Amino acid sequence: MYHGVYGHTLKVSGVMRDEVVRLGHVAEVRPLVDGPQDAATFDAIVIGASIRHGKHNPAVYAFIEENRALLESKPNAFFSVSLVARKPHQNTPETNPYMQKFLALTTWRPQLLAVFGGVLDYQRYGPFDRHIIRFIMRLTGGPTDLHTNVEFTPWDEVRRFAGRVAALAGGWLAPDAMVVWEEGAAPQVPEGFEQVDQRKYGDTVVTLLRSPA
Repeated sequence: MYHGVYGHTLKVSGVMRDEVVRLGHVAEVRPLVDGPQDAATFDAIVIGASIRHGKHNPAVYAFIEENRALLESKPNAFFSVSLVARKPHQNTPETNPYMQKFLALTTWRPQLLAVFGGVLDYQRYGPFDRHIIRFIMRLTGGPTDLHTNVEFTPWDEVRRFAGRVAALAGGWLAPDAMVVWEEGAAPQVPEGFEQVDQRKYGDTVVTLLRSPA
């Protein structure tokens, strides 16, 4: 389920869906504004939301609070899409200020978290957003040419995150399986998994997990 403005969060959600389907599962993408509908029948629920004017839309928080019991009853995940996530030092859940603000404003604790860089396309924005985003890019050293159209999304990371969601949902990992998890930072261990070991090699953190028996 996604909430966005200019379509890129929908695109990220679609790539995730395609990867989950490739791994042998059934998946669908729907707008958050459609409500939970039959989400109680899903094996897992993922919410994706974009940043606009420095924050997630209030509708995202409202949906989560209204449906927190449903979210917590299933394997669940959350990802955030923003231009600030294009920066190497702000592209993990632990270092991204918008993700940290999200976690501070909600009592929901997703089992999996991710942040992805968005797209910068000045010609697609309305006049007000174009002015604000250009101002932010000037302050943060980003592109300011009004003809800029560039994606900062690490699509391989998006697909890897989709694989983690598929594994969390079940049916992909054998019981008591050993999982080797490589990230740029220590991951949040999914509920039911046992952390066996964790080591850092350069910029990579390698975590060994054992899946539920």
